[in-house]
Amino acid sequence: MKDARDHELGMDRPITRRDFLNGVAIGFGGLALSSSLGGCTRHGGSDSIAAQDGAGYNPAAASGMRGDNAGSFEAAHGLRDGTFWQTAGAASNTDDTYDLIVVGAGISGLAAAHFFRKQAGANARILILEAHDDFGGHAARKEFRVGNRLLLGYGAQSIESPSLYSAVSKGLLADLGVDVQKFYRYFDQSLYPSLKLGSGIFFDRETFGEDHLVAGFGKIPHREFFGKAPLSDRARRDLVRIYTDKVDYLPRLTLAQKRAVLDRTSYADFLTKIAKVSPEVLPVFQTRTHDLFGVGIDAVSALACFEEGDDYGYGYPGLDTMGLGGASDRGEHKPDPYIFHFPDGNASIARLLVRSFIPEAIPGHTMEDVVVAKADYSRLDRASAPVRIRLSSTAVGVQHDGDPGSAKEVEVTYVRKGQLFRVRGRRCALACYNGMVPYLCPEIPAKQKEALAYGVKTPLVYSHVAIRSWVSFQKLGVYQIAAPGSYHVHTAIDFPVSLPGYKFPSRPEEPMIVFMLRTPCQPGLTEREQHRVGRVELYDTPFETFERKIRDQLARMLGPGGFDPAEDIEGITVGRWAHGYAYEYNSLFDPDFAEGEAPHEVGRKPFGRIAIANSDAGATAYMNVAIDEAYRAVQELSRYPS
Repeated sequence: MKDARDHELGMDRPITRRDFLNGVAIGFGGLALSSSLGGCTRHGGSDSIAAQDGAGYNPAAASGMRGDNAGSFEAAHGLRDGTFWQTAGAASNTDDTYDLIVVGAGISGLAAAHFFRKQAGANARILILEAHDDFGGHAARKEFRVGNRLLLGYGAQSIESPSLYSAVSKGLLADLGVDVQKFYRYFDQSLYPSLKLGSGIFFDRETFGEDHLVAGFGKIPHREFFGKAPLSDRARRDLVRIYTDKVDYLPRLTLAQKRAVLDRTSYADFLTKIAKVSPEVLPVFQTRTHDLFGVGIDAVSALACFEEGDDYGYGYPGLDTMGLGGASDRGEHKPDPYIFHFPDGNASIARLLVRSFIPEAIPGHTMEDVVVAKADYSRLDRASAPVRIRLSSTAVGVQHDGDPGSAKEVEVTYVRKGQLFRVRGRRCALACYNGMVPYLCPEIPAKQKEALAYGVKTPLVYSHVAIRSWVSFQKLGVYQIAAPGSYHVHTAIDFPVSLPGYKFPSRPEEPMIVFMLRTPCQPGLTEREQHRVGRVELYDTPFETFERKIRDQLARMLGPGGFDPAEDIEGITVGRWAHGYAYEYNSLFDPDFAEGEAPHEVGRKPFGRIAIANSDAGATAYMNVAIDEAYRAVQELSRYPS
C-alpha cells in the first residue's frame, strides 16, 4: 500500500518545509513568497521592506525546494508569455543613479562588479539585482544541522583545472586571497581508498529486472564485476570485451578521418554500429553523459565522450585504443586533480566577492574563514554603501534613456514583492542568462535576439541529503554509485575537505551529506529540445515527488548496508535549476559556424551602454568562463565615462 510504503520511507517525518517550498509553479500573486522568510527592517534608499533585511535571514539554511525558488521565475515567465505587462501596473522610481547596474548576482555578475570597481575605484556606485533569494547563482550554498554539527553542501562544485585559467581569472582568485595550492593539504585524497571504498553501479529492477548494487568497479576485473550484474550473458560478454580488448574499430581510417566520423556519431551508435555490442548494453551507459552534457549517450558524440572523459572514473570504453590522440588531445582542459573544492563549493568564491564589496556582510579575512562566516544579509542593501545587492528582485525591462547611440543612462525596471520599481545607471551589465535578454531589451537588433535565444541551458537537479551516518556506504564498500536507470543517476558522499574552522566527517559514524544528480531529458530529440522538455518537467514536479524518489532510491541502493530512510535521513534540499549549465555546441545537431558568427559571439555584442556577462556568452559552463566574460563586458562598458 502507498501509505505503508511512505511510512517505511519516512515521508511522514517532519524534516522539511513542504508547505513553504513545495516548488509547484505559482501565479504572479505568489511573488511575495520569496520575501516571507524574515522580519522587516527598512534601510534608507531601499525600495521596499525586504526579507533580506530581516533578523536571521539565511536562505542557505532553507530546506525543501531550492535553486529556482518560488518567486524567482514567475515574472520572467510572464515576460516570455507576453502577459506580464497586462497586470504589472506603474513603476516607482527608487535610489539615485548608479555608475553600474548588474542584473544577476551569480559568479559572473559579482565578477563584473569586482572588475568595474578595480577600474572605477572603490567609491563607484554599483547596484546588483538578483531574482533569487540568495546571491551566488548556481554556486549556491547549502547548510544542514545534524545535532550540533554543521554540514555544508554545494551547487557549482569546484575550481576546475585552475592551471588553465586565464590571467584574468587567476588574477580574480588572487585578489580574493584564494591559494589553490592549499587544497593539496585540505582535500584528503587518501581517505576513501584507505577505507577501501570505491565505485559501484546500482542496477534497478525497472530497467534491469532486479535491484542489485555491484561494488568494486575498476578495482576488481571487469569479468568479475559484470558477472555479478543482472544482465544477459551476451551483454556481460560485450561489456567485458569493450572494456578489455585492445581494438581499433576504424583501422582503415586516418586520425583525422576517425575523429570526423566519431564527431558525427553518437556514443550509442558507436557502441552498437561500430563496436557491434548488443543493444542490451546501452542502458548501462545511457545516462553516463548526464553530468557533463545533461543528455544521454544518444545525443552526445563519441568524440566528445573521448575528449571530455568521465569525472567519475567509469569511462567510455572502446575509444581509448583507437589511436584518437594522446593526453593533449583528451581532456586537455582537465590537467589538474579534481580537488580544488571548498566545503560549500564555489559558493565560497561568491562569498569572498561579496565580502570584498561589503566586508561587514561576511566578516573575516581569509579563504578559510569565509567558509564558516555567518552572513549578515541585512548589510547587503544599505544606502550608505557604494555596492548594494538587492535579492528577490527580477529585472523585467532594460532600456536606454533615449537613442542607444547617444543616451547617457540606462533605465532598469524590476519587480519585487509584486511591485514594480525603476532605477537608473550609467552602464548596465546583464549577467543573467542569454535567453532572458531579448525579453528584457526589446530594442536590441533582431539578429542579436535570435542569437541570444539559440542556446538552451541545461536543466539539472543537485539534491543534497543529510544523513545520520555513512556506515551503510562503508559496509557496501562504495563512496559513489552510478545508477543508470534510476531517478537520480549519480550518488556520492561528500568531498573529503577539511580546513581551519571546518572538519569533514571522516569517520563513518559521523553525519554526512549525500549528493544526488538528476538531469531530466527525453532521448530521441535534439539536445536543445531535450533541455526544453526537461525544464517543463522540473517546474511541474513538486518537492514531495523528489523527496519520495530520494528516499526510495537510497533505501533500495543502501538497504543491504543497513540504511533506513525513515531513521537515517535528517534533511533534504533539492537544488532545482531549470536554466542550469550554459549550452555548449553539439556536433550531432549544431552546424559549424563561421568565425565570429557563432550564436554566443553574435549574442554577446555590446548594445550602447548595455553589455552581456555570463557563461552563455562563452558557450561553456565553467566558472572561469563566467569570470572572463564578465571582464570582457566591463571592458566594453569602460569606453563610457561617468
